[in-house]
Amino acid sequence: FSSLIGSFFWFWSMSALLSRGRSVLGRFPRPERIVSGATELKRGFADEPSSEFVRCDLSNSVETKLRGMGVLHDPCLNKGTGHSMNERERMGLRGLLPPKISSLEEQIERNMERFRDPNKSNIKMTVGSKDPSTTGISDDDLRKWSVLTDLQDRNETLFYRLLIDNFPEMAPIVYTPTVGYVCRYYHKLYRRPRGMFLSALDRGHLRAMLHNWEEDVHAIVVTDGSRILGLGDLGANGLGISIGKLDLYVAAAGFSPRAVLPIVLDVGTNNEKLLASKSYMGVRQKRIVGDEYYSLVDEFVNAASTRWPKAVIQFEDFSSDHARILLDRYRFSGITTFNDDIQGTQAAATAGLLGALRVKGQDASAIVQERIVVCGCGSAGLGVSNMLVKMLVRHGLSVEEAKSRLYMFDMEGLVTTARGDSVDVTILELARSEEATVRDKDDLLTVVKAAKPSVLIGLTGTGGLFTEEVIQAMNECNDRPIFMPMSNPTSRLECTHEDVRRICGQRAIYMSGSPQQDVVVGSKVMCASQANNIYIFPGLALGAFLSEGGVVTDSMVIAATESLPEMLEPEDSAMGRCYPKLDRIRDVSCHVACAVIKQAHADGNVVNPLLMRAIHRSAQVGDDMAITAYIQSHMWSPNYDSPLVHE
Repeated sequence: FSSLIGSFFWFWSMSALLSRGRSVLGRFPRPERIVSGATELKRGFADEPSSEFVRCDLSNSVETKLRGMGVLHDPCLNKGTGHSMNERERMGLRGLLPPKISSLEEQIERNMERFRDPNKSNIKMTVGSKDPSTTGISDDDLRKWSVLTDLQDRNETLFYRLLIDNFPEMAPIVYTPTVGYVCRYYHKLYRRPRGMFLSALDRGHLRAMLHNWEEDVHAIVVTDGSRILGLGDLGANGLGISIGKLDLYVAAAGFSPRAVLPIVLDVGTNNEKLLASKSYMGVRQKRIVGDEYYSLVDEFVNAASTRWPKAVIQFEDFSSDHARILLDRYRFSGITTFNDDIQGTQAAATAGLLGALRVKGQDASAIVQERIVVCGCGSAGLGVSNMLVKMLVRHGLSVEEAKSRLYMFDMEGLVTTARGDSVDVTILELARSEEATVRDKDDLLTVVKAAKPSVLIGLTGTGGLFTEEVIQAMNECNDRPIFMPMSNPTSRLECTHEDVRRICGQRAIYMSGSPQQDVVVGSKVMCASQANNIYIFPGLALGAFLSEGGVVTDSMVIAATESLPEMLEPEDSAMGRCYPKLDRIRDVSCHVACAVIKQAHADGNVVNPLLMRAIHRSAQVGDDMAITAYIQSHMWSPNYDSPLVHE
């Protein structure tokens, strides 16, 4: 009986306690379950947010194993104060961020203020006045570069949104001319790992090392640092050019920032200043040469193509004695590879010339009437000369007739067949025959006065080569002389826009490799077109990658070349623009990619089955809309639409 009484009192006390507990819990919402897509989120009263949850679709979510500070320290995942309350809850971010939830637009406005207003960035950088890499850039350009780099290190989505929305303003900051300074001093500006350093000391281990890069890769830009822009051998500092180039891949062509990989092949450097610098981060030895050099490049290409067989590999700023050899070594090996200094430059220059013909009111076939001087017989100059000969032949001339329209210059002067074995065979193949009016090694002014060329192209890296006398001679023998100083950075330009307008006024057509300011002549604003490879290489790479054909053929490069002037609008030609406006760069890249894909298909080099369906749909209706839609669906766009989900 006593045990029954004890049990009764125990049940009574527990019932009272539970009743009291329910009255306390009743003040809080009961635990509930939010189901969205395939992912569910459970929460109870202890997890109540400081603001409302908003139901969201998780079907396009991004999965990650990171949580909390790991998310905030990953620039590809971090959204700063842009993380939604749901996301903060899921990813363990509550309390790690201020309560304010900012929209992407608010973040853009705040960071544009820091970019444009020196008083709001608290960053000061000074350009060395005697440094040739700094000509054309200012202290404020370096400050802006630092602002953007800081942002990229924190939040890549926001960085690329700013870059895309303000491309004409920011492209010269993330790429040429500012990138020249960045590369020269990369060993002092280095902040955090971005890309990979593969050195001569790693021989035999490159395949294993590439597995340290865990992401899938669609595009690689690799340099050996031997010829960075016009600044020469910068060794391991060359990684800066690969980073800048891939920023444009992302912004202009929509490659995902998680799927691009900048690489420097550090084979040593012959730059004595770098070798003597305590802060230089590269291998401290002279450059390896010969078979030792080529076997290392072979090892890298084989390792990269095995690790990521569909990736595009772009060679960047390799010296002239290696660039053409490496291009020919891999281009037909089943690896999607190209050299932008050769193929990108030749396409950009030829497309600019076709654009100049539009400015003159002529179509592409009028190119056969032009007499063209190409100054520079390096990899870029040879590439341009080759493309010009092909384009002239394409419009009806024989190979010999095409060569007769071309005047090539090296450091010794005009190159003719009289040079014989003293020049490389690739140069001799394009050389013209010696004539009574122009002879081998004649200087530029002599040839301009005698041959009366209509187009002057500079790819020498020699600043001021197109002297006042040369410009005046061009002006005297042409109604609409065309000037194309294409060297980078600004300090290496063969002539400036101001130089040309001061002598030629409104008559000249001008385009340059590095950006130049528009010039007012009389009451008319004369536009300075930028003859930049950026119009070509993003779309060329995107089209080649989506085709999955394992090759970038000459016909694909020609298709890219001819497609670019199609993007010119009537108002562009009226203002003297030879290239489309840079604020349309995404549309331009998509159009170029479409032309590349169509040519690849015509050559039998499209193996992507989904792309093949789009090509067939376009063929059925007689337009490119299905191909364009397919391309656009694979162009990454920086926004916060994809919520984060923990794996």
